[in-house]
Amino acid sequence: MTLMDQVNNDIKEAMKARQQERLDALRMLKAEYIKNNTAAKPTDELSVTIGHAKRIQDSLEMYQAGTPAYTKIVNELEVVKNYLPKGMEEAEVVGIINDIKAKGAKDMGAIMKELQPLIKGRFDGKRASDLVKAALA
Repeated sequence: MTLMDQVNNDIKEAMKARQQERLDALRMLKAEYIKNNTAAKPTDELSVTIGHAKRIQDSLEMYQAGTPAYTKIVNELEVVKNYLPKGMEEAEVVGIINDIKAKGAKDMGAIMKELQPLIKGRFDGKRASDLVKAALA
């Protein structure tokens, strides 16, 4: 089942349960999938979900904590997080970096090239880059 199918099913459930905030968040995510599918160069659904979650996270900075708009955005982010893969711990990423180094990768670019697909959506890329730098030092 694709993420789009899962979102469609969850939209139906939210409509039946009359969960308006959840329904709104799911419809926004579905709109992102549709926009991606009609784009000149569509990407995978996971990338769309990750990008949407990052945009929601960035929009939190525009609102003051405790306001109704802030609460709505936090709730939307929680709904979208359900469609992201389970996060990774820093120790797991360090172990993967060490395995890649053991295979013979000597520079940052080679390690990051192998590491990125393994951590996509599960660990922050900037933090992973810092860990690779530390491992190479």
